[in-house]
Amino acid sequence: MLYDYREPLEIAMHLLGALVAGGVIGLERSYHGRPAGFRTHTLVCLASSLLMTLTFYQSSWLPDVPLNTVRADPARMAQGIMTGIGFLGAGVIFKEGLSVRGLTTAASIWITAAIGILIGVGFYFPAGVAVILTLGTLSLFRLIEARMPSQSYVHHQISFARNHIMPETELITLLNRQGFTVSNISYRINGDSQFEYRMVLQTRNLANVSHLANMWRQDTSVREFRISPTGD
Repeated sequence: MLYDYREPLEIAMHLLGALVAGGVIGLERSYHGRPAGFRTHTLVCLASSLLMTLTFYQSSWLPDVPLNTVRADPARMAQGIMTGIGFLGAGVIFKEGLSVRGLTTAASIWITAAIGILIGVGFYFPAGVAVILTLGTLSLFRLIEARMPSQSYVHHQISFARNHIMPETELITLLNRQGFTVSNISYRINGDSQFEYRMVLQTRNLANVSHLANMWRQDTSVREFRISPTGD
């Protein structure tokens, strides 16, 4: 019986298609500064495609068993994987201040489990392709993500004495000149007779955060300030 080389090519195309689809979605999320970004979405999409490949090509890893005798249930398999790996993945995700970390690690755990399933049933070709694509995602994509333009978000609080409050329009103009876009402004008077602005800042250059901190440090009218960048 001649070996049909079309099936491995089809499997590789499925996995590469999932890689591209997840990467495109992840790029959009990374551009908007979301914690689960480029690599996380790519790995999630690739893992989903990988698991569905296992059931779609059942005849490849059960060649001598009639399909009407044994048939894999894709829904039950997905449910079992999501239940077990969901608890494990949640253990590596943690919140540090205003930043959420560990999402890419959780995604890598998920796809590693998927690769283990394929190797366990002897479906080596898609498992090998997935290993190569996963290593490329975690290494090469890290370099791409570091060089791509993105938007960063910063939680900013600044306080003035009640009799020396910087007007809101002046504050916004000053922040705009420093390369920030201002949104979600709120106001507060604390027990020390200080007036406080709270807002979310958006910038495309994280170096602006350091410049802003130096500017407020030298401004004697500022009583207190806090700048808290968010990110993965």
